[in-house]
Amino acid sequence: MAKIQKAKEPFKFYTRMHLSELTGLRASTLGQLLEIVKVVNGSCIYHHTHRFLQQHQYLSPEPPNDFAYWVTEVLGEDELGERLASIDVVQFTTIRSLREKIVATIAAYLDKNLLAKVRFSREGEEFHFIKSISFVLPTNYVAYDLKDFIDVLDKITIDSIYYHIFEARLRLEKNTNDFSNWIMNSVGDERMAREISHLDPYTFTLEGLRDKVIGIIKKGILV
Repeated sequence: MAKIQKAKEPFKFYTRMHLSELTGLRASTLGQLLEIVKVVNGSCIYHHTHRFLQQHQYLSPEPPNDFAYWVTEVLGEDELGERLASIDVVQFTTIRSLREKIVATIAAYLDKNLLAKVRFSREGEEFHFIKSISFVLPTNYVAYDLKDFIDVLDKITIDSIYYHIFEARLRLEKNTNDFSNWIMNSVGDERMAREISHLDPYTFTLEGLRDKVIGIIKKGILV
């Protein structure tokens, strides 16, 4: 077993709580949906693309995003629904770029399907925009080396894992998740950091993701 070096800086674990809040904005047509998506607060884009992941973390793969679901199930635009559902969220490191992809996908479809722009949803089935409000809280857990890290990782809540893997990368616009960033810069293990960074977290449940990260670190420690 390789000697476990103390990290330059300890890893402080955080967790988060979130509230969902109605914005009062709603769309009855694709045209209205497009115009609101262009300008709505980024926390709405985050909510409607990550809601299922936050609320139903045990599902893998995750269900389609809210936009895809509404377009398909309410408006009956199956082709556009498939395009929206196929957007690979993991490739986007900012809400801005994710928003631009959604806007471009809807706009391109409307350019070729003009009647879809004025097809109304049934009364009571409008798309209601909701924003996600997060509260980030410190925990009592701190890791000073990789052994500490996997010991803590094995017992922290899935809310903490969600924060460090998903929110840190996308909402806070970091290039990678907090775990990989710490392992790269404080532990100095580039190979391990890249292996964790290259995981597609959207294909795992949060418990599965926990196990995968622990497995990668344990394997690295034994090298």
